[in-house]
Amino acid sequence: MKEFYKAMEHLVWVTQLGFSLLFPLVCFLWLAHWLVGSHGWPAWIWLPAILLGLATGAATFKSFAARWLRQSRRDAAHRPSGFDKH
Repeated sequence: MKEFYKAMEHLVWVTQLGFSLLFPLVCFLWLAHWLVGSHGWPAWIWLPAILLGLATGAATFKSFAARWLRQSRRDAAHRPSGFDKH
């Protein structure tokens, strides 16, 4: 049963990661679409929107990976010596 809860925890983290990576890009693209369509901004505004969305997603992934590695090291440090899953 413990493995099931661990798998569900990983599923939640992967889902959250996917949402956190895609939401900034979609949000910046929607903002660019709105500015170009409603306010008549030039079409080149799409390029900064794409770059900002990708940069925000990359920063989110970097912080997620750092937290994941920190948690893995913490879990490995708390295992007793000679611990092995059979």
